[in-house]
Formats: sequence, C-alpha cells, structure tokens
Amino acid sequence: QVQLVEYGGGLVQAGGSLRLSCAASGRTSSAYDMAWFRQVPGKEREFVAASSWINWNAYSINYADSVKGRFTISRDNAKNTLDLQMNSLKPEDTAVYYCAARNNRGGLVMSVSSYNYWGQGTQVTVAS
Repeated sequence: QVQLVEYGGGLVQAGGSLRLSCAASGRTSSAYDMAWFRQVPGKEREFVAASSWINWNAYSINYADSVKGRFTISRDNAKNTLDLQMNSLKPEDTAVYYCAARNNRGGLVMSVSSYNYWGQGTQVTVAS
C-alpha cells in the first residue's frame, strides 16, 4: 500500500503562484508513475501533469494543454515527494488537486482509471 498526502493548497489572486507537494509513504518506489489531477464540483476529475518512469532515474513528463508553460511537475525520490509548481494562475485553475500514483504500466498516464493510489486532495482557489 502507498499513502499519499497533499500539501500547499490555498487562496491566491489571479496571476499568482502556488506550490503543491505530495508526500508518499508506505511501499513507495521510484519506478512508480505519479501524477496530479484536479476536480471541480459537478465535473469529472481531469489530468494536470504526470511524471512517468522510463528506466533507472529517467522520467517522461506530460502536461495537460491547459497548464503547459505555467505548471511544472517535479519529483524527489530521496524524499518521496511529488511537487507541482503553479504559476500565472487563472480562476479556471480553481479546483481540488489530487496526487496519484500507480505501480503498473497499463492504461494512459492521463487517465484517472490508470492510477491505484490517491491522496485526499487539497483545495486551490484562484480569485479574479
């Protein structure tokens, strides 16, 4: 089992920045794929960014088009953390942000159903 806990959400003005962190514990592995998703009430959970294991210490990075150039995902395997630096925030970025991890290679990295471990989520609110 893997436990994921998100930190760093809050209220920020449009154009501002926030940094989210996800702390992983339990049976963690640097070979796990990890990702950020977000969800607003009444809508489906959507992909934000992913760090996918390739080999050794190499990862591929993917972003949703809506956050490319503004968000940066990074991981520190020594600390078992996954971060999401969010810059130039917009009101439409308001959502609950979830950290996710998977220990398998089936399914797309941007698909909710591909991940078997989830955090409890952290609220990000961007005021206009």
